[in-house]
This record gives sequence, C-alpha cells and structure tokens, in this order.
Amino acid sequence: MRAVWLKEFGGPEVLVAGEAPDPVPGPGEVLVDVAYAGITFVETQFRATGRGPFTAAPPLIPGNAVGGTVAAVGAGVDEALLGHRVVTGTGGSGGYAELALAPAAGLIEVPEPLALDTAVALLADGRTALLELRAADVVPGDRVLVEAAAGGVGTLLVQLARAQGATVVAAAGGPAKTALAAELGAHVTVDYRQPDWTDRVREAVGALDVVLDGVGGAVARAAFDLLVPGGRMVSYGLASGEWAAIPPALAAEREVALLQPRPDPATMRALTAEALAEAAARRLRPVIGLRLPLAAAADAHAAIESRATTGKTLLVVGPDRAQPQD
Repeated sequence: MRAVWLKEFGGPEVLVAGEAPDPVPGPGEVLVDVAYAGITFVETQFRATGRGPFTAAPPLIPGNAVGGTVAAVGAGVDEALLGHRVVTGTGGSGGYAELALAPAAGLIEVPEPLALDTAVALLADGRTALLELRAADVVPGDRVLVEAAAGGVGTLLVQLARAQGATVVAAAGGPAKTALAAELGAHVTVDYRQPDWTDRVREAVGALDVVLDGVGGAVARAAFDLLVPGGRMVSYGLASGEWAAIPPALAAEREVALLQPRPDPATMRALTAEALAEAAARRLRPVIGLRLPLAAAADAHAAIESRATTGKTLLVVGPDRAQPQD
C-alpha cells in the first residue's frame, strides 16, 4: 500500500510518501480502506518535535483520524461490519495510508446521507466544539467570543453558538478569515492581528460573557480582560504555541471561571455521533478549506503551520466506495 512515512522529527519535508506492508487486523481490530485522512494542528507539532498527546518514535506512519469502509475484521469482530462506512481514530499513528488499523470498539458509523469527507472533518472538531460550548453553558443572550474562528473547531463554534441564541463575536487572523466567520453567522468579526481588536469588541458588544479560547497566549490573555464578573473562559487549543496561563488567583478575583473539560472516551464518542447527526440533518456544516492527495502530506502540514488554511484540512487517499447519493 501507499503511505506517508515520518522517519525523523523535523520540518514538513520529513513526511515522505512511500510503500508500506498492508496491515492485518488483530483481535478486536478492523482494517479500514481509507478514503480521507484528517490532519490536526497537534499532528504538526508532533511531527516537528515528537511532543504531543501521542507517544511514538520514528520510523512511523503518522495520522489519527480516518474515514472509509471496513475492509477486513480481526478475531472477535462482527463480520457484519464489512463494507460499512465509518470514521475512527487509529490511536495516533497509521492514518496517512491507503489502509489503516483501528480498534473495532472505536468505530462510528457514518449516517446517511452524510458524505464521508464531511464526517472525517467532524470526527475530532465536531466533538470538541460541542464539548466546549456545553462546558461554557452558553445560553441565549450571551456574548460569546470565538477565537480562531476560521479554524476547524472555530467555524463549528460560530454556528453552534449562533444556533444557541448567543451574540457571536468571531476573532480570526486576516480579512479572508473574518469574512468566512461572518458568512457562517458571526454577528461581529475582529482581526486579532490588529492591536485595537479588543477595543472593537468593546465598541460592538461591551463586555463578554464567554470566551472560547483556541489560541492561548497573548490573544487569550487579552480576551480574558473582556469578560464580565461571572464570565466563563473555556480553553481547548493553543494555536499560538502556549496556553493562556491566566493565574487562578486573578480569575477568582475577577469572578471568572476557567474551564478546561477532560471528558471520558464514552462522552467523546457520544459527542462525535451527535455532531455527525447534526451535519446529516444539515444543521451543522464543517468547512473543508484544503484537500490534498496523500503524497502531499508535507504540503498540508506546511499550509497549516503557515496559518494559510481555513476550516479542516484533509488528505484525499482513495475513493469513497460507498458514497451516498443525495
């Protein structure tokens, strides 16, 4: 099979396409004939430094989120799964390939008539967006700031917060990204690359009730200062390279709740299924900003790191062999 190898940590150029043996599912595993593989910012950090939520040493095939059809099953797995359209995580590696192994217990079937690429775009980002929105307990009338509003999670949060009845302020980097957030339903957009972006937020909505922080660093610290007493700040990402690092004592003095939910696997699985169902019902739309072939994984990583992407970045690996028709 064709795959992308990571043979050493470093820049995007260390991702090299090549051949790999076809994997064989063991007990409790399935083999997925991969149509699409998702890429996350965390994966670019792992490729560069070897640090992140995954622990593995080169040489390896990176990639966690895949979508495709079940091509084979291991011992103890129901053969009725064969041919089913699924999305799943691989456990942290093996996803940038034509065939990938995954635990059968982690499979999530893709509902009709949802397209498989849409499902892969929602696999990680959909559950994250739902989790953060609920952790913040967003209610109608809340003034909610979505950071990195043109990213994979941010584009979903803009839609979800608007549907919840909130006034949505979208912060993103550059005119094209703020325009995308406005298209998705943001009431106010600001470019957080501009030094006066917090002044623009105050002029538009006054203070904030909720900050959904996917950036961290200086942007998150500035956003924290916009919160009212009783406000909530949920941190889920560090696109800046560092967490917000708000001192707990300062948050307590300001009466602001700092939230960083740590859900169990069952909760995350349920949230993923819910996100897919919302998309199948056309109430939620992930933005797929970049699609590249498997062999161009290095280019995909470079685009993400340069902040050139919007929404989700996918590798197009093979045909969607069971694509539903609208």
